[in-house]
Parts: sequence; structure tokens; C-alpha cells
Amino acid sequence: MARYLLRRLAFLLVSLALASVVLFVLLRMLPGDPANALTSVGASPEQIAAARHSIGSDKPLPEQFTHWLGQLAGGDLGTSFVSSLPVGPEVASRLNVTVPLTLAAFALAVVVAVPAGFLAAHKRHTWYGALLNGVSQLGIAVPVFWLGMILIAVFALNAGWLPAGGFPQDGWSEPAEAFRSLVLPIVTIALVMSASLIRYVRSATLDVLGSDYLRTARALGSSFGRAMWHHGLRNASVPVISVLGIELASTLLGAVVVESVYALPGLGSMLATGIAQHDYPVVQGVLFVSTLAVLLIGFAADLVQRIIDPRLRGRLSGGAR
Repeated sequence: MARYLLRRLAFLLVSLALASVVLFVLLRMLPGDPANALTSVGASPEQIAAARHSIGSDKPLPEQFTHWLGQLAGGDLGTSFVSSLPVGPEVASRLNVTVPLTLAAFALAVVVAVPAGFLAAHKRHTWYGALLNGVSQLGIAVPVFWLGMILIAVFALNAGWLPAGGFPQDGWSEPAEAFRSLVLPIVTIALVMSASLIRYVRSATLDVLGSDYLRTARALGSSFGRAMWHHGLRNASVPVISVLGIELASTLLGAVVVESVYALPGLGSMLATGIAQHDYPVVQGVLFVSTLAVLLIGFAADLVQRIIDPRLRGRLSGGAR
């Protein structure tokens, strides 16, 4: 296991390094000049050149990239071209919105999808099993921004139960008000995510229900619940864990849509503003942190799979010899 962890850690570092190169190169290939965000309309060529010199965008790309890597090595995400403020503290403050939003939506989706997916598989020949299956298929096709606008119209504008958007300026100093502003975004993400998760849980459960070891356990006298608990649950959870990792990562990356719908000051809105202003340090900082989070989530999901499934541990041990 120690060798496996070291290999995975090395793979993570290499992936992060490659991602930083791709991110830097692709960002510089986008049309537009970041100096335009620092100068007024109709600025002279001399003013534009001075703006480029002040932010260092006139330097050769290898020099800019080396400077950025040096900052990353020191834990510095750089300084915004537009606001002249450090990107790291701004990213940290935005994470106070994005992380609770993502984790709460993920937890709610799991709580809904796991029992619903199991029920859709176990009762697939009943009307409510078919209904769950149909609802999940419909939910996959629903765009998240459309669902968000529907929830705003129903629960915020018509009923007036919840705010239509925004986040308290004092942040989490007023936890009840802050959580209240996140209820609709959390539900929006959780409904869309649970629809796809139900399909995966249903498929994994069907594989277990048709397995020989479950039929053998039932033939030896175990009840259905006992056989599923001791033999089926672990086998069904292995593929689902991989999907959960992918869903959590995609939710974190896709927060830009939901945060735009609900006007939340999270990483998504920060990224959108940085792209519009060609603020390279902001865009690089947000995407670098997001990439790191995705890699860590994948690493954690892979590790949990090997802890649960003895067959994966056996291959790991065999490869280590």
C-alpha cells in the first residue's frame, strides 16, 4: 500500500504539472489583451504598452511561465491584473461559498439517489420502480440552469420562502442566513446529480441481484436483506464510488452555472469575471485550485475502492512484488 500511495502521489504531481502547462498555454492562446482591462477606451499605444509592462505580459512566454511556477512553488497564486490583490486569499474566500455548496449538494444527492436507485432495481417490475427509473431519465435531460430558474420562480418569487439569489456580505458570521441563501442552489445541484446517480446505483444493484454469490447466500438460508448487507453491498459500492468521485468533481467544476443563476460569490463567478477581463492570474489560480481538487477527489475515490474491494488490494500486492 505504501508503494501504491507513492505511485499515486507521483502521478498526481505529474498530472498537476502537465495541467499547469496546458492551462498556461491555452490561456495565452485566447483572443484579447489583458492590458485592455487596465486602460480606458481609446488608449494610446504608449498607454497600452505601459499597461503590458506593469503586469509583465510583454515578457517572453517562457519567462512568464517560469515566474508563475516559481510563485506556485512558494504557495502564491499571483496577483490580479485588475484589482492588484493577491489571488490566493480571494480564492480562499470564494471557497467558503463553493465548498459548502458542493459538499451539501453532493451529500443530499447521495442520500436521495442510493435508496432510490436500490429501490428502482429491487422493485423494477412494480409501477413505482418504473416511475423512479423514468424520473431519473427525465432528470438527466433537465438543464441545471433551467431547473434553477424554475425553483427561483416557485419558491422565491411566488412563495417567497427563500431568497432568489445572493449571499450575505458578512458570509458565515450569520450561519442561518448564509445557509438559507444556499438552500435553492443546493437543491438545484442535488436534483440534477441524483438523477444520474440513481441510474448508476440501479445498474450496480441489478448486477448484484443477478450474481451467483447472492443466489448462493439465499439458497443457504440467508434473508434477502442479510445477503445484500453481507455480500451485495460491498460489491455494488465499488463501481458507485468511482461514479461518486466523478460526480463530485464535475459538481465542483460546474458550479459556475449555478453560481451565475443564483448570483453567488463563489469560484464560478470569480472565474467568469476573470475570463471576461482577461485577468490571467485569477483564471490560472481558480483553475489550478479546481484541478488540484479534482485530482485529490480521484485519488481519494481510488483509495476507498481498494480499501473496500479485496480483489483490487490483491492486484496491488501482486504488482508490488
